[in-house]
Amino acid sequence: MVIPLAARRGSARRLLAGAALLAACGGGSGDGEPSGPTIPPDPEVIVAASAAAMGDVESVRFEVERSGAPVYIDSFESIALNTIVGEFSVPRSARALLEVEVDGSLTTELGAVAIDDDVWLSNPVTGEFEPLPVGYDLDPSRFFDPQDGWRPLLAGLEDVELVGIEDRGGSRYHVRGTASAEQVEVITAGLVRGQAVVADFWIQPVTGLVHSTEFTTTFADGSIDWSLELSEFGEPFEIVPPVSS
Repeated sequence: MVIPLAARRGSARRLLAGAALLAACGGGSGDGEPSGPTIPPDPEVIVAASAAAMGDVESVRFEVERSGAPVYIDSFESIALNTIVGEFSVPRSARALLEVEVDGSLTTELGAVAIDDDVWLSNPVTGEFEPLPVGYDLDPSRFFDPQDGWRPLLAGLEDVELVGIEDRGGSRYHVRGTASAEQVEVITAGLVRGQAVVADFWIQPVTGLVHSTEFTTTFADGSIDWSLELSEFGEPFEIVPPVSS
């Protein structure tokens, strides 16, 4: 499809106007958003700055939501993931609360804690934390890996474009690009394998931090929509091994 020159000029003017507004406001929104020089509205520059910023993150709160076809966290395909809300601290510590659906009928919550190579999951019947049972593939610390996940994910995006400047909890650069299958596997903690995806990112224009991302994957049972929200960057989360009675 050929886009008329006038339409292209109009789109360019809107982006430049949005960029000028961001620059005039110092990138801040007056509601606690960071202020300072904004990253230039060039998609390649934005993702490069974001890759560096995300690689330096030491702690963060993450919220993952899945809709569509089921995604199982166990080899028996009986426990399907709905949502995860958790906190991560470097180098490899995380705690999370999972909403899951058991056998397609019962919705319940599970707690998970990961510290280095140790992972604990709460028993759905007793509520007590136990070492991750055999047959389960879940490590909440893998949903946010700044060095081996987010930095190469953003640095390796292909076909990058700046969709626009949008209000999503503050002014954000909306960037779209194609993420490699390897990096998608990393940021979904191994739940998605062998699929490159077109992903949308909403990036803070001063800090370069990704606050939201969305993408769609496909499986034999249908398509799956993923949404990830990131917040509370740099907060001092204390993550310790769970205590069981």
